[in-house]
Amino acid sequence: MAASYDYDDTAGYDDVNGGSRHQQSDLGYDPNFVPDSVKTFVVHLYRHIREKNVYEIHQMYEGSFQKLSERMFKESPWPSVDAVAPYVDNDHVFCLLYKEMWFRHLYARLSPTPKQRIDSWDNYCSLFQVVLHGVVNMQLPNQWLWDMVDEFVYQFQSFCQYRAKMKNKTEQEIALLRQYDQAWNVYGVLNYLQALVEKSMIIQILEQEKEGLEQFTATDGYDYNGGSNVLKVLGYFSMVGLLRVHCLLGDYHTGLKCLQPIDISQSGVYTIVIGSHITTIYHYGFANLMLRRYVEAIREFSKILLYIFKTKQYHQKSPQYEQILKKNEQMYALLAISLSLCPQVKLVAEDVNTQLREKYGDKMMRMQRYDDEAYALYDELFSYACPKFITPSAPAYDEPLVNYNQDAYRLQLKLFLYEVKQQQLLSGVRSFLKLYSTISIGKLATYMEVDEPTIRSILMTYKHKTHAVAGDGKIVSNADVDFYINDDMIHVTETKSTKRYGDYFMRQIVKSKTGLSHPIFSLRILIPPKFSQAVPSSNSWKGDFVILF
Repeated sequence: MAASYDYDDTAGYDDVNGGSRHQQSDLGYDPNFVPDSVKTFVVHLYRHIREKNVYEIHQMYEGSFQKLSERMFKESPWPSVDAVAPYVDNDHVFCLLYKEMWFRHLYARLSPTPKQRIDSWDNYCSLFQVVLHGVVNMQLPNQWLWDMVDEFVYQFQSFCQYRAKMKNKTEQEIALLRQYDQAWNVYGVLNYLQALVEKSMIIQILEQEKEGLEQFTATDGYDYNGGSNVLKVLGYFSMVGLLRVHCLLGDYHTGLKCLQPIDISQSGVYTIVIGSHITTIYHYGFANLMLRRYVEAIREFSKILLYIFKTKQYHQKSPQYEQILKKNEQMYALLAISLSLCPQVKLVAEDVNTQLREKYGDKMMRMQRYDDEAYALYDELFSYACPKFITPSAPAYDEPLVNYNQDAYRLQLKLFLYEVKQQQLLSGVRSFLKLYSTISIGKLATYMEVDEPTIRSILMTYKHKTHAVAGDGKIVSNADVDFYINDDMIHVTETKSTKRYGDYFMRQIVKSKTGLSHPIFSLRILIPPKFSQAVPSSNSWKGDFVILF
């Protein structure tokens, strides 16, 4: 669907509506007119939902809805829910689902009015209330359930950005914001996501699955016994939604804690939907980067970038393809930042490293200098690749109205660049430690042109900055060069990667062999004279062997 990741990733902080979207126009649009193709669509979709035909629902949701939107509603909303309700027996739950799709299309292609933003919030509240407290006897595709959570978080983010730009608000807009002050309230958003997690009991289900008592992942979250998957899967994806919201708020510890029940080292339901997979790893990696867990960030960015590199051709016809490429580029930028702060290239897959050097090789070299140009590059890459942070609080209406939509971003950028600045001393220490296996504190102090108490402080800073607290509470090292001190002598321990020459040669063989009929290379094995004398006299034995590849 059009809802994938952050719509405003394609725009800057000042463009809440996504740049190229058309302004909404009522010219020629009749919300009560329902074309025959739309009647057919809603009737068939309603029937398939009642029959729990997940395959057909998915085909209509991913295919038919997109095609109709492209052909008939490129610059206008779909018919209103009141207009289509008679064709679906005025079914309350179906109408809520239809409105959810209606608003998502509106946000993707047009520019929602303030009232439409609030109406969409009300619809999500009604839909989630039914799921949490009603009897939902449906099976919906994972893609649709993911899009619900994803769009819910996006519209919250979009509303916060919209509300924070107060300078040019009309009196009517301000009056509306005052009247509906609980719409898209941060506590309401967090409470709904948390309620879906708790009510679905998804954490307990995942725990039982580890003991072999549940089959949630094996069945992709679907219920093959005639039940419903809606609450369970919404609860599952809500954990990713909570991670994303907390990242937007700058609370990385809490975000990672919300994701803990999902083992991201293994395939799971979150990897089935490409949007969910990328969003999860993007925010997980970013949160680890901001918490100085560089090794974990590098490892996960490398894995997902390799996955996209190998599979992106299969998504070229997907409506999400542009967003996949966008997130792909952002994660390369975050990987460049992570490797510049923590040189651990051995953790990066060769294909990913090749792509990274093509995109950011020159910039990464300059980022190592820690001068003004380096800080500007860190600023540039961070601003391009970071989430669109939000300030969730309402404005002070009685004070002069100002725009504060960039305040949260500026704060996170300031904290990040402060961390980068602290790495400046570590660069010098690391370069000296790489030259020695042992070196006295006094000698290192002389080389760095500081006194011994200062070098001890620098070494303590190095230890602090190259270690972080992992999610399980253990202290983990991010250092490629580590050390310990014994009797004023520094003993250096360097982590060296194991070079896999065999893999390299096999890849080159495969590349070179394409289109060639003759051997690629020969391996000549020489036989010492004393052995060659014992070899039978034959044309096939010449004192050495030649093996052709």
